[in-house]
Amino acid sequence: MNTSDFVVIPAAEKHMGYAEQICDEMAESAKARGTGIARRSPEYVATKMKEGKAVIALHKDGTWAGFCYIETWSHGDFVANSGLIVNPAFRKSGLAKAIKKRVFELSREKYPKAKIFGLTTGLAVMKINSDLGYEPVTYSELTQDENFWKGCQSCVNYDILTMKERKNCMCTAMLWDPVEKEREIREKIQRKAEAKERLKQITKKSSLLKRIEAKLRKSTRMITAFSKL
Repeated sequence: MNTSDFVVIPAAEKHMGYAEQICDEMAESAKARGTGIARRSPEYVATKMKEGKAVIALHKDGTWAGFCYIETWSHGDFVANSGLIVNPAFRKSGLAKAIKKRVFELSREKYPKAKIFGLTTGLAVMKINSDLGYEPVTYSELTQDENFWKGCQSCVNYDILTMKERKNCMCTAMLWDPVEKEREIREKIQRKAEAKERLKQITKKSSLLKRIEAKLRKSTRMITAFSKL
């Protein structure tokens, strides 16, 4: 089984019937891993679908296969791709990466100027985020919106978060900053332009040296010929 067996699309109102199943699987998954998760209600997930702020994966036979949703914070300055879950029957098929990629693209389409971040304890998710260009950051670089942090209250590790004054917890914070990425792109373009210019100068010098060498050889032949007269 591979990703070609699934369709990964923005969720819509017609998918709201999957909300309860998705929430139950989120809770079961967190319980099995022994890690914390901010629990969401089926109503909350259904609203995300209705608003077009989620991505759902369906098997070609119509079975629900995976899900992830978008949350906005600090008046849209920050976006989080949250609640990534894959149906246990379809794990290890590359589906999680496909879902994360699509919800990342959807976030960029809807909120092109927003910083996209995530909090996770999963190494696999960290690897996917890294492949998408996220970088590990401190909690201070994330949104300071109180409503975001209130969402952590249902997590089993919330006491750790509060004890450490919200500076760190069991989750790793990762961030994709559009301003930083644009700067990196500009610098990359500049490096390429500089490399191209250096190559141009090297080629120019090489051509000049070849012309000088040709003239020297010609002069040497003329001197040799004259000396034989």
